[in-house]
Amino acid sequence: MTVDVYGVRHHGPGSARAVLGALEQQPPDLVLVEGCPELDAIVDLLGHPDMVPPVAGLVYAVDEPRLATFYPLARFSPEWVAIRWALSRGVPVRFLDLPAAHSFALTAEAREPTESPPAPPAARLDPIGTLAASAGYDDAERWWEDAVEQRHDSPAERFDAIRDAMAAVRESDTRSADDPDVLDNARREAWMRRILRAAIKEAPQDRIAVVCGAWHAPALVPADFPPVSRDQALLTKLPRTKVATAWAPWTAARLSYASGYGAGVGAPGWYQHLFDHMSGDDPDPRDLATSWLVRVARTLREESLDASTASVVEAARLAETLATVRWRPSVGLSELDDAAQTVLCEGSRLPLDLVHERLVVGQALGTVPESAPIVPLAADLARQQRTLKLRPTASVRQVDLDLRRESQLARSVLLHRLVLLGVRWGEPADTGRTTGTFKESWSLEWRPELAVDLVEAGIWGTTVAAAAAARAADRAEKAADLADLAALVSACLTADLPDGIGAVLDALDARAAVQHDVPALLATVEPLARTCRYGDVRGVDTARVHTVLGATVLRACVGLPMACASLDEESAEVMVKAVASAQRGLALLADDDLDRAWAEAMESVSAPEHVAGGVAGRATRILLDGGHIDSDTAAHRMGRRLSLAAPAPQAAAWLAGFLAGDAVLLVHDPVLLGLVDEWIDGLDETTFEDLLPLVRRTFSEFSRAERRTIGEQVSRLGRPDERPAGTSDLDLEQAAPALHAVARLIGWKVVARDGAA
Repeated sequence: MTVDVYGVRHHGPGSARAVLGALEQQPPDLVLVEGCPELDAIVDLLGHPDMVPPVAGLVYAVDEPRLATFYPLARFSPEWVAIRWALSRGVPVRFLDLPAAHSFALTAEAREPTESPPAPPAARLDPIGTLAASAGYDDAERWWEDAVEQRHDSPAERFDAIRDAMAAVRESDTRSADDPDVLDNARREAWMRRILRAAIKEAPQDRIAVVCGAWHAPALVPADFPPVSRDQALLTKLPRTKVATAWAPWTAARLSYASGYGAGVGAPGWYQHLFDHMSGDDPDPRDLATSWLVRVARTLREESLDASTASVVEAARLAETLATVRWRPSVGLSELDDAAQTVLCEGSRLPLDLVHERLVVGQALGTVPESAPIVPLAADLARQQRTLKLRPTASVRQVDLDLRRESQLARSVLLHRLVLLGVRWGEPADTGRTTGTFKESWSLEWRPELAVDLVEAGIWGTTVAAAAAARAADRAEKAADLADLAALVSACLTADLPDGIGAVLDALDARAAVQHDVPALLATVEPLARTCRYGDVRGVDTARVHTVLGATVLRACVGLPMACASLDEESAEVMVKAVASAQRGLALLADDDLDRAWAEAMESVSAPEHVAGGVAGRATRILLDGGHIDSDTAAHRMGRRLSLAAPAPQAAAWLAGFLAGDAVLLVHDPVLLGLVDEWIDGLDETTFEDLLPLVRRTFSEFSRAERRTIGEQVSRLGRPDERPAGTSDLDLEQAAPALHAVARLIGWKVVARDGAA
């Protein structure tokens, strides 16, 4: 029996090339690859012609899909190379690692609260960083690329050197056996040895190739195995949970993230280029630099930036010179970046950043064959994506939809349903290119994590429509806020979920019937009214929504007078916002019955003195704008509210509610403007200073031109339009209190005419 242990770096192109060379030189009878054994059931799919990397093995807990892990594979991953080599030659291939059924259960146990908090784990050991530091490198990535990825010795020598180096690092590890990371690795390696012992026992005459992370390589050499009893002690009575597996498309960008392997690469696009170059018959380092810089130049040209052929040649020479000066065995990405920035980008980093996203990281999105096992919900989504010609892409793209076209309306419905399910493939985007109710703009980006979201959402149904409706009904049952329910009504209508809208409206109607919080009732009016007003754009029936809206408005109108009595400042501000929101909603409908009930409610809170000033002012303005009272009546109420007998803070609040960011009244109605001017003029100095911030905030909502016009109007109040030339309107005696107050506020020293301070 011969066991060849190939310690690799996950997603390392040099490791992938070395594994392929080792397998060709010493063909094994069995290939074991690091990964949970549950993937054995679907490993044959990696040989399917429609399986295009990057892809990932998805393993998740059936009862808790969010408890999941990915095993990403790229074309330059050693695991991918080994599996494809074995499948193409009919050699059995299996995974060896701790089963996910145990690791997920252990993770769930670790999350449970304990009586005493666990001790903080020791710092995680970085074996590559340790070796790099020993070699005098301050960059672990650069050391690994120099020492391993770009080596051209025999594969056997390389793997022996890696195994010896990792053995030395393991011996220097001072962490205790109880450290979570140490214990986790010990369990994993014990299970790896269990699988390896079983394979050796099955066919003692065969050659076995083991492809695993470099850290585990010293622990998987049969000659150095610990006693079986020690491994068995680590694996006894491990908890279990039910798991499922699937293959999912992956993206180049996500290869840089930590994954189920616990490793990632920061430049997947560069590593792919490096792997393709090294896979040639006679790779030349000079060709590596030139071919990469040609791609850089092409990308710059696509961005309308100059990049001549002569510049590419010069940049390639500079990269080779930099590699020589830096004592590197071959040109690396850092040399190519420096050369491209200096020559092709004229010293600017900005153009290079464009290249980085498209080339260094890459925008590749893998594909999985249709025969691969996926949850029914994901299958339904894939079918709709093909039907609607809405292909997932790894890069962000903008999609503008015209809802008057049936196919694009169907796209909008699908995206809204996915948002309801929490599968955020698309996000509504405000690009400024779409206006009106018949247009929508979405920003689409397919992320691998969405595969887990689909698995998690699969508990609600087997199709997107059924799952979204069930999810909406569940949210409606648990929602305690009427505004959330109103927003959910709108979401169900835009997602065309008649089953879901019924459940949500039932919940909204039931909650509103027992709701005594008037602001909460008022907060539901605008979203429901907007739904009724624009629902016909999508051709949905809003009759039931209108019925619930009418009942909600009437309940709010009945409770409004009592709810507005004796409010404190904070509660009054909440009520003013709720009243303004409800007014905006009712203005969309033009419903005579609701408008009449609303006007009566506004009248009931606009006149009584016990109603908070802000609410009364807002109600008076609504009545005036709606034509329910004339300007004389409004002026009479303003005069009463702003009289010297009224509390000044309440008067200021009434004025703020009445004006509410609209200066048209003061500009065109001199009577109302005169009342405001008279009120401010009659305030004593102390009260004026107290109210100045509130009054200033009210007027600050007006535009600069409006404030200037109001000032000009005030200057002419009570004075003839024509005055003798050379006369002044300024009465210094009358203006003295205001001038003194302003002077103190801005820190000026007041000096009397006689010179006294």
